[in-house]
Amino acid sequence: MLLLVLAVVLLVALALWLTWTANRLDRMHHRIDVARASLDGQLMRRSGATLELATSEALDPPSRLLLLDAASQARGAEPDELEAAESALSEALRAVFATREAVATLRADPDLAPLVDELGRDCTRVELARRFHNDAVVTARALRSRRRVRWLRLAGRAPDLRTVDLDDVPPTALTTP
Repeated sequence: MLLLVLAVVLLVALALWLTWTANRLDRMHHRIDVARASLDGQLMRRSGATLELATSEALDPPSRLLLLDAASQARGAEPDELEAAESALSEALRAVFATREAVATLRADPDLAPLVDELGRDCTRVELARRFHNDAVVTARALRSRRRVRWLRLAGRAPDLRTVDLDDVPPTALTTP
């Protein structure tokens, strides 16, 4: 009788442990979904601020065309082309805002200063949102790689987790006042 009670207690403890692990994995997947939505929102804000600044007629025509093209490509990119398009936008931003003098000229205009500051903040937020997303993916991958999760299929039918690898280094002249 004591052996039966001990076996039942052990099975209940094992079931609780596996349930806790499955719930933890589910919370991680939810956190990844929220982080990805946040990253997508920040990418849209950055491309929107870039479009707004590029259409303001404050930049020279080649710079405007470069930013308009890169921001439009980033906004209309298919999911499998998103990382390349966003990386191209980052490169275009660094090319246009390469010097502090160019940014200082834009900030001197009281109408453009808020746009430039917003774009700088958006560039920084994109970098942070990508880091948060990738950290969540790495943590969830580590849990999914454990034997008990794989053998008991605690991840269910959740798709494989992918990090977002894009060039999101903001122009230093734009992000520092």
